Amino acid sequence: MTDDAQHFDIALVGSGSANSLPGPELAGSSIVQIDRGVGPRGVFGGTCLNLGCIPTKMFVHTANLAHTPAISGRFGLSQQLRHVDWLAIRDRIFGRIDPISDGGEQYRRDHPDNANLTLLRGTARFTGPKTLEVTAAADTDGPRTRRITADTIVLGAGSRPELPPIPGLAEAQPHTSDTIMRIPELPASLAILGSGVIAVEMAHIFASLGVEVTLIARRDRVLRGADPEISARLTEILDARLHLEKNLDVASVQRTADGVELRGPRDGGEAVVRAQELLVAVGRRPNSDLLDVAAAGIDTAANGRVLVDPYQRVLSGGEVLEGVWALGDLSSPFQLKHVANHELRIVRHNLLHPEQLRRSDTMPIPSGVFTSPQVAWVGLTADQAREQGRSIRVARQDYSAIAYGWAMEDETGFASIVVDAETTEILGAHIIGPEATTLIQILIQAMSTGQSARDIAETQYWIHPAMPELIENALLQVI
Repeated sequence: MTDDAQHFDIALVGSGSANSLPGPELAGSSIVQIDRGVGPRGVFGGTCLNLGCIPTKMFVHTANLAHTPAISGRFGLSQQLRHVDWLAIRDRIFGRIDPISDGGEQYRRDHPDNANLTLLRGTARFTGPKTLEVTAAADTDGPRTRRITADTIVLGAGSRPELPPIPGLAEAQPHTSDTIMRIPELPASLAILGSGVIAVEMAHIFASLGVEVTLIARRDRVLRGADPEISARLTEILDARLHLEKNLDVASVQRTADGVELRGPRDGGEAVVRAQELLVAVGRRPNSDLLDVAAAGIDTAANGRVLVDPYQRVLSGGEVLEGVWALGDLSSPFQLKHVANHELRIVRHNLLHPEQLRRSDTMPIPSGVFTSPQVAWVGLTADQAREQGRSIRVARQDYSAIAYGWAMEDETGFASIVVDAETTEILGAHIIGPEATTLIQILIQAMSTGQSARDIAETQYWIHPAMPELIENALLQVI
C-alpha cells in the first residue's frame, strides 16, 4: 500500500443503480468509482442487468413459451415440446446482456464525459469514517492496494446470494442465482433450496424446460412474504406441478457420485432429496460486511442492511453520518431496481441541493414474482390493515368470473383489494394469475396519486372484454 491516500470529492462504490450518479451536474467534482463487479466473473453493471431482473425475465418468457404445450389441452389443442436448446437460450440472453455490461465499463473508462472520473475495479472496505482501502482485482494493472479518502461517499454496493450454514453445503458447491443461468447444459434434475421469490421463479424456468425440479420449503407454504391466501394458492399450484417438499429443514448436504443429497428431519423420521444439481435460493445478503462498515461506525440492521434516514443519509449511533449516503440493496429492505433508481435520484438531488432535501419514502413499493402463475402485491394485507385499527372492505375477484378469464380457462387466479371502508382509499392489492405484474400497476398508480377505489372505478371506461376488468369488477364491490 502506498503511504499517501488519494483524495477525491466523491467516492462512489458500486456500478448498479449507483452508476447513474455521475453526470453533467457533477462534472466539476473529482469522482472515484470503485466496483468489485458481481457474480463469479466480476462483471460491471450490477445485479439487475447481469444476474437478476433482466436475464431472469428473459428466461421466464422462454419458459412461458415452453410451458404452453403442457396447458394446451384445455383449449382443445394438442402441442408438444420437442426440443430444448439450452445453449441457444442461454447465449441469446447473455449475448445481449454481456455487451451492455462491457460497454458500460468501457464508457466509464474512456469516454470524454468521464474526464473527472477514475474507475477502480476492486473491493473497497472502510478503514475509517471517510477512508477506504481498495484491493484491486487480480487482473488489474497498477497498485494492488490503494487508500482513498473523499469528502462525500455514496454506497451502492448491492447484495449477494446467501449461503446458509448447513453442514456440507459449501463443500457440495451448489449453484446460486449468480451461476445457474450460465451452466453449460441442463441437468436432468434440480433441487432448489428455498421457497421465496428467486426459488419459485427458477422452479418455473427449469421445470418448463424439462428439468425434474424439487422445491424444498422449510415451512408449509411457498412465498410466505405474500398475502397468506395467495401464498397458499401458489403452494397448491406448485405442489401439483413439481416435487414440493414442505416442512423440510435441511440439516446436511453431500455431493455424491450421482449429484447431491440433502437430508433433514421430518415427521419423526428423516427425509432425503436427491438431484443431479442443487440451487440455493434462500435470499440475498447486503454487502456491508465486505465494506467493513463497522470500521466507519456505520449502523446496520440484524441482517446487515446499512441503516439510513428518509433522505438516504447513513446513520452512525442513530445520528446522521455527514457526507455518507447509501442506496439500493445495501440499505433498502425492498430489493427492487426501481427503488434503487429512485433512491439514487434522491441522493443526487440531496447532494446538489442540501438546503432542499427530499425524502425517498413517499411512494408505495410493489412486489412482482414472475413464476407461473405470476404474483404481485402492493400495500397492506387485510390482516395488516385490521392490525392497524383500520375499518376496511375487501374485494375478491376471480379470473374465472370475467370474460377474458373464460378465454384463458383460468380457474385458479384472483385479485384481492383492501380499501378503507369509509373513504375507499386503496390500502393494498394482491393478485395471482396471468399478467398479475401488469394488472397491479393500475392500483399502484392510484395509491401513488391519491386516487380512491371510487375514483378509478367510476370515472373511466374500461376495455371490454379485457383483463383489466378483473380490477374493475373488484373495485365495484367496495365502492
